[in-house]
Amino acid sequence: VLVLQAAWALCGGQVRYSVAEEAKGGTVVGRLAQDLGLQAGEAEARRLRLVAPGRRASVEVSGASGALVVSSRLDREELCGKSAPCALRLEVLLERPLRVFHVELEVTDINDNAPIFPAARKNLSIAEFTTLPGSRFPLEGASDADIGPNAQLSYTLSPSEHFTLDVKSYDENRKSLFLVLGKPLDRETIHMHRLLLTASDGGRPSLTGTMELMISVLDANDNAPQFNQSVYKVQLPESSAQGTLVVRVNATDPDEGSNNEFSYSILSSVPVGSRDLFTIDNKSGEIRLTGTLDFEDIRLHELQIEATDKGTPPLSGHCSVELQVLDVNDNAPEVRVTSLSVPVPEDASVGTVVAVLSVSDRDSGANGRVRCWVRPASPFGLEATFSGSYSLVLREALDRERVSEHEVEVVAEDGGSPSLVGRRGVRVPVSDVNDNAPAFSQAVYTVLVRENNAAGAELARLRARDPDEAGNGRVSYSVWEGGGGGGGSGWSVDADSGYNAWLRYELWEPRGKSPFRVGLYSGEVSTARALEEADGPRQRLVIVVRDHGEPARSATATLSVSLVEAAEAALGAAPGSSGSGLRAVASAEGGAGAASAATNVWLVVAICAVSSLFLLAVVLYGASRWAPRAAVLSGPGPTTLVCASEVGSWSYSQRQSRSLCVADGAAKSDLMVFSPNFPPPPPPPGPAAKDTQPEPPALLDT
Repeated sequence: VLVLQAAWALCGGQVRYSVAEEAKGGTVVGRLAQDLGLQAGEAEARRLRLVAPGRRASVEVSGASGALVVSSRLDREELCGKSAPCALRLEVLLERPLRVFHVELEVTDINDNAPIFPAARKNLSIAEFTTLPGSRFPLEGASDADIGPNAQLSYTLSPSEHFTLDVKSYDENRKSLFLVLGKPLDRETIHMHRLLLTASDGGRPSLTGTMELMISVLDANDNAPQFNQSVYKVQLPESSAQGTLVVRVNATDPDEGSNNEFSYSILSSVPVGSRDLFTIDNKSGEIRLTGTLDFEDIRLHELQIEATDKGTPPLSGHCSVELQVLDVNDNAPEVRVTSLSVPVPEDASVGTVVAVLSVSDRDSGANGRVRCWVRPASPFGLEATFSGSYSLVLREALDRERVSEHEVEVVAEDGGSPSLVGRRGVRVPVSDVNDNAPAFSQAVYTVLVRENNAAGAELARLRARDPDEAGNGRVSYSVWEGGGGGGGSGWSVDADSGYNAWLRYELWEPRGKSPFRVGLYSGEVSTARALEEADGPRQRLVIVVRDHGEPARSATATLSVSLVEAAEAALGAAPGSSGSGLRAVASAEGGAGAASAATNVWLVVAICAVSSLFLLAVVLYGASRWAPRAAVLSGPGPTTLVCASEVGSWSYSQRQSRSLCVADGAAKSDLMVFSPNFPPPPPPPGPAAKDTQPEPPALLDT
């Protein structure tokens, strides 16, 4: 399979199909996706589509199946005329990545056109007796728009004792018809002969066309004009101007008097309709151009010339003129862009296809041979993929910071003399990728700083520039304490730059409903919800940091978080209370700043102290107001310390019993926590005895 695919790629990916003309819409021409080696569904996913440069293709690619199907009426005669074979060259594009395949679709002929004569009726005049047996009268043959066997015509004449039909074949498509007199005519016996000429083609079933011959038998002139040549062959370049002499025909008549005088006329032309391109002088026999010849349209013109004398009855002589049109270089090459894939990322690899071009020249031979190139010669080049098809590919690496947009001119020159040139401009914008790291204006900054500066004072202004655009060029600044100073560093550090140094953090362990979370890009560890007793007194967090490089690299750190009793939290409780606050202690493997940890501890202590004083005041106020009506539930134990943070409140207790009272008839439900209402135990000896007091109640809104 690999060898076949390689051979397919070397051959340019050409596929050939054949379909009969007039095939119904939806007829499957070929399994294109399967023949191109695509898997099921890949044709639609990669947008397999058809490009038919310069003409209507009448076929399309089915998006679901990837099959090549007939989309509209296929008329071989409309597409190719008399040219054989009728081959349509199509281009098939496949995206992601962009690939070009070439499909040659041959439209085969069917017998859908019957032979047609130039006229339904032909009038002839033949003199009696003076016209000898064996005399020949040329007839206009029929034409058939089909080709091959379907256009090979045979002729038959209705039975007659006076006339027969003689057919001379020059080739399979050119035949001359002659009505031959087999027996002298007698006008007094039969003055009018009616015959039916039938043309049948070679199709199966055969189609026919007819022409009625009306032969009038006359007296008079017994010698018809005779041309000195039966066939005149002429060559003219297609650039010949109107009025150019084509040829001068000459005829003679041995009769005398008025029977010797004759005039010339153009009887018919092949192909039908080219008669208007020529005119003939009825006396001199000079044939001149009245229109413009076009080699690309018609290469051979055939004229039937008639010389008719003035006798009674008039007699005619006939000859033919074959005009071969010679090609001149009158068509410049045409360059069309059939597919364009822009913008091109600046990191695109060499060989990337940017555009697919179609180049054509209507001339033939050397005049139609085209060579192509691009200006400027870099960073793009042309690669020929098929006859008349080129790919604009990347030859050198791009740099958007140097050139953000390229103007490419595709030049096509034919081989004529003088040569003609066609041009087509292609604009190729280059999209940015993050391939430049920010750069400071200088590598080292030396800053002189006065001591005892206030916090937040500006020390220096640093400026970095990134030549990339949009988000790739926006610069953010941070301070890295790399390698110097006292305590260990706790930083979001990667020695790479740009995209490879962009870090993201994840909480690896524990997974699930952890009470902690980590910022995706900041690396800050915070509580995700209120801490509960079920969380336990100790948490072990494993944090992983990854960069955005290819492949991504990572590192891990272990953070131990402990919930311990803090002596400082007791400042918020009443004297003698055995309750205590909580302190969260976190240590990371690899070290953390001691000064930062101490600051956080004192901050927590200060917050808890202020909260405890406020709570104490509320409890004292509630106790003095509602104590006389309180129902008492007693039990020994200390108070519970409640703390709050940005992510919620958390509390910690040592599962000790509490004394609770509920006020009767209060305007709202209050929960009070206080010490047991029993006589205090005997004070211990020493100064500490004076600090033992009943614990005041704590009031909490519920």
